[in-house]
Amino acid sequence: MTAPLATRIARLSEVSARQVVDPDQAIPGAFGDGQVLPDELLSTAGLDLELTAAQRAALSREEVAAIAQEGVRFEAILGSGFLLHISKATDFSDPRIIYALHEVGEETRHSRLFVRAVGQLDPKAANPLEGGVLGAVKHWMVRTILGHQALMYVLVLAGEEIPDLIQKLAAEHPGTDPFLRQVSRYHRQEEARHLAFARMVLPELWAKASWWERARVRHQAPWIIEYMFDSLVHPGVYAAAGLPAWRTWWAVKSSASRRALRHEATRPVLVALIEAGVLKRGRVPFAWRRLTGTGRAGPAAAQEHGEAGKLPA
Repeated sequence: MTAPLATRIARLSEVSARQVVDPDQAIPGAFGDGQVLPDELLSTAGLDLELTAAQRAALSREEVAAIAQEGVRFEAILGSGFLLHISKATDFSDPRIIYALHEVGEETRHSRLFVRAVGQLDPKAANPLEGGVLGAVKHWMVRTILGHQALMYVLVLAGEEIPDLIQKLAAEHPGTDPFLRQVSRYHRQEEARHLAFARMVLPELWAKASWWERARVRHQAPWIIEYMFDSLVHPGVYAAAGLPAWRTWWAVKSSASRRALRHEATRPVLVALIEAGVLKRGRVPFAWRRLTGTGRAGPAAAQEHGEAGKLPA
């Protein structure tokens, strides 16, 4: 590791050590009754569905609970990947190891807050994507990812960028439940450091990646990321709100507003890959172009990481 990179990662650890925020102490509130997300931020926005006030309230609460549950699952996978790498380490003074331990601690605090939020929302939806053949394929895929660090970090970028945008929209909308705004602001604050860390180490992981891992990043990762995005709000959510489960899920997945959100959320990931030398402008693979809604050159330079990716002071 170069000295400048080690210094930058050590700086992240210093910030994390100074800013330990326990959510049980810092965010002691609870959700109010009724609708917790405004109509414009529901996944069904733009579908012209005639929903009652009770259905909109149920849908909003089930969506937020589903996203929180998926957040817990993602952070468990991320932590597993970090800890697997640490278990194989030979130099425990490595700044990457030290910061990874900080990040695992921060992610477990986030998960505790998400679990508390889910308990308050008391969702009724059953997730059909977590069982049967679909669930088995997902868990098999996760196991194949954990052994490939470059691929894992690409998915970490996506797993941080997507909820970051969703939470930014929720935090800034006056129609969002006040407690949900607090949760969103808290989570985004620490995720900025996690995004910065992933961007810092990706170039060296890419340099060590095998041809097979590089092929997976270039051609398979975008499909995995799209599935991550689509599964945030699973079909069971719509059934719990009195809507046709799979038909509504496919309609949402195909809607112009949902595609636009996916494009906006994933373009910073593509920018990060171009900057890390993983992909080249003018030669962006089809799967990445489809995921992000861009051309062969990728996103414009002005569409860099956004505030979530800035290195904290």
